Amino acid sequence: MSGKLKVGILFGGQSAEHEVSLQSAKNIIAAIDRAKYDIVLIGIDRDGRWYLQEDEDFLRAEDDPRHITLQVSGREITLAAGNHEKQLIPISEPADARRVDVVFPVLHGPMGEDGTVQGLLKLAQIPFVGGDVLGSAVGMDKDVMKRLLRDAGLPIGAFITLRRHERARLTFADVRDELGVPVFIKPANMGSSVGVHRAGSEEEFAQALDDAFRYDSKVVIEAFIEGREIECSVLGNEHPSASVPGEVIPSHEFYSYEAKYLDEHGAALRIPADLPEAVVARVQELAVATFQTLNCEGMARVDFFLRGDSELIVNEINTIPGFTRISMYPKLWEASGLSYATLIERLITLALERHERDRKLLSRVDF
Repeated sequence: MSGKLKVGILFGGQSAEHEVSLQSAKNIIAAIDRAKYDIVLIGIDRDGRWYLQEDEDFLRAEDDPRHITLQVSGREITLAAGNHEKQLIPISEPADARRVDVVFPVLHGPMGEDGTVQGLLKLAQIPFVGGDVLGSAVGMDKDVMKRLLRDAGLPIGAFITLRRHERARLTFADVRDELGVPVFIKPANMGSSVGVHRAGSEEEFAQALDDAFRYDSKVVIEAFIEGREIECSVLGNEHPSASVPGEVIPSHEFYSYEAKYLDEHGAALRIPADLPEAVVARVQELAVATFQTLNCEGMARVDFFLRGDSELIVNEINTIPGFTRISMYPKLWEASGLSYATLIERLITLALERHERDRKLLSRVDF
C-alpha cells in the first residue's frame, strides 16, 4: 500500500472557462511530484457531472487550446460527505469507492472558483487547495471585491455596477458623464476576460452589455485606465508572501481571452517587470493587502495598473489563477525561486495546514 498522499485533481467545470481549466490541469498533472503524491483525476463535464478519469487518456486535442475537450470516462461519481475513508463513490460501482487526502480544485470561473465547490468540499471535510468559501466568493464577484477594497482604503479605479433588471435606468450618456470613454464592461462573476468588451460609442456599449449579460445578471462598468499591466502572485495562509511582479504587454487592444489562451503571440510577458525597487515593494505590499482584505488563503494573483511612474491601481484578484504553460502565477514564483513542483507541494501543504487549524475549532456548545 502506498504511503504517498492521494491528491484529487478537480478540473473542467460548467463555466465558460472550462477549456482553460483543462489546460491548467494538464500542466499541474505533468508537474506534480509523483514520488510524493498519488493523483486521482476528477473531471467535471459541462453539465456538472463528476467522473473518475484515467491519468493517460483524459483529454482530447490536448495541445490545441481552441479544441481541447474532456474525454469523459463513463465512471460517474458522487461525493460522500463525512466519509473519511472513501469519499468518491462511483454511481454504477459503489464498491469501487476512492479516498483522497486533499483536493486541488483547478477550476476557473463560476461553479468552481466562486466558493461553490469550496463549500461542497468543506461539507465533505476534505482539505482543499486555495481560498476558503468567503475569500473565493468575494474574489470572484468584481462588484463586491471592489467595494471591499475601496472600504479598506486600497486604490481602485472608478466603476458602476449594473444589474440586468436595472438596465433601462442607465444610458450611455450617463456612463460617459461619470466615467468618460472608453469604458470596459465585464460580467461581475467571470474570469479570463470572458464577456469583456471595450466600448467607446453608444452602439458598442449596447452590444457589450448584451454579451456581458449572457454570462451574469450583474455587470461592472469600469473607467478606462491608461497604464502598464502589472501582476503579482501571492502564496500563504495567515502570513502570505508576494512574488516578484511581472508585466503583461498585450499585442491586442486589451488582454482578452484570445490574447491569454488562444494566440501564442497575444501578449509578451516581462518577468520580472522592469520597475524601480520602491515600486516593486509597493506592488508586493498592495498584493498582500488585497489578499488579506478579501479573506483569501492559499494562493491568488493580484492584477494592477501602473499609471505614470508610481501610481498603482488594483484591478482585480484571481483566487484560482491559471496554471497553463503561459500563465503568470507559476512563472512569477519560478522567477522568485520556487519551482513549479515545489509550488504545488507548498499549496498542498497550506491546504492541509488550514484544514488541521479549522478542524480544532469548536462546532458545538458543550454544556
